[in-house]
Amino acid sequence: MRKTATILLAVGALALTALPSHAAQPPQPTGQPDLAAAFQAAAAKYDVPREVLVSVGFAETHLDGHDGAPSQANGYGVMHLASNNTNTTMSEASKLTGLPVAKLTKDDPSNILGAAAVLDSYADQAGLKDRSDLGKWYSVIAKYSHSADGPTARLYTDEVYRVIARGVSTAGVSTEPKQVTPDLGAYAKVSPLGTKSASAVQAADYPGAIWNPACTCNYAVGRTQAITTIVIHVTQGSYAGTISWFKDPAAQVSAHYVVRSSDGQITQMVAEKDTAWHARSANPFAIGIEHEGFIDQPSWFTDAMYRSSAALTANIADRRGIPKDRNHIKGHSEMPGNDHTDPGPNWNWDYYMQLVNGGDPNPPQYNFTTYGNGVNVRSGPHLADSVVTTLPGPTQVFVECQTQGDTVTANGYTNNWWSKLRDQGGYMTNIYIDDPNAKLPGVPDC
Repeated sequence: MRKTATILLAVGALALTALPSHAAQPPQPTGQPDLAAAFQAAAAKYDVPREVLVSVGFAETHLDGHDGAPSQANGYGVMHLASNNTNTTMSEASKLTGLPVAKLTKDDPSNILGAAAVLDSYADQAGLKDRSDLGKWYSVIAKYSHSADGPTARLYTDEVYRVIARGVSTAGVSTEPKQVTPDLGAYAKVSPLGTKSASAVQAADYPGAIWNPACTCNYAVGRTQAITTIVIHVTQGSYAGTISWFKDPAAQVSAHYVVRSSDGQITQMVAEKDTAWHARSANPFAIGIEHEGFIDQPSWFTDAMYRSSAALTANIADRRGIPKDRNHIKGHSEMPGNDHTDPGPNWNWDYYMQLVNGGDPNPPQYNFTTYGNGVNVRSGPHLADSVVTTLPGPTQVFVECQTQGDTVTANGYTNNWWSKLRDQGGYMTNIYIDDPNAKLPGVPDC
């Protein structure tokens, strides 16, 4: 995940670059809706914080309505108002606003207004009094997701709060980054999906994956053919939404793996020995990998996603003796008997295959977002290493770092608990930052 703002660190002379204020947004092109005004109006009418409304939309669609085309879970518009057996936010929005479904589906301002009405209704049901406290909206946002279970709802809602923390600047809409401590309420007792139990680690075929199984009604046990092909998909939806959909008995679809856009986190939902339902006639001999996002929106295809997915594909190919070429690693659209178009024209096959085969055309640098409130910068990746400086706070900052090697063992887990900063001409050699967000074993810091 690449950002433009970074902290520049040099031994002996440490300088911080403050997060730049968002520049004035350019005027909307003629004929396109003013999304910023739509969010402002909807937030004011239904007393939903603008940051909550925008961040839910960004987590769902990156604020793109896709011209009214439905997602995999039959969700529509910027706010993904849905109509399926478990998520009825579309019909709820229509009832609450009096707007017809056709308008809520196609018209972005109406879609945003409908989502605000639904969130307002859920807030009333939850007895939410202080609407201005962003942290109090956690259970309301979780309900809006209509996730299949508590852990998936946490996955969805945590992502919304990460968006709130990072801020948004896209499609003419901007929000300032805000440090918020969410009130988890009943979800405090729900284990995050990033926490790997011993049984979950054992169940996953790929060591880097979180095991979260699909509904048994959405795949077939066993195989009728040898595995020869890896199929690349795009979810046409969000990471948490896709996981929830594969757990829904009505879906009748699944994939073996799902990859998150922001950081490349991988969830395995079907064992490789079993037949996921993702590519019709190719299912018996294929392993399916879904990637969060929409085929017409390249912003979802991050470097973190490419690298994580390529490492997964290479691992599968090596374990199963599958040649790492385009005859055996294919897009959904390339499989016989399929009418899908994913991963689409924005998927960079050349770069992806280069990564799968061990090539590295770009240095593996990533950025992560953290809060500079007592964040230690050390001379090495261990608690015993000397502290070079402590970042001031509570200003939110972006840190440019790399994840190659430099793993440490802590509390029984081996992980990149410390992030090695990018070397700038020797000034930052062997300098590490202690990331306070690295609380979950198995989740990379950057």
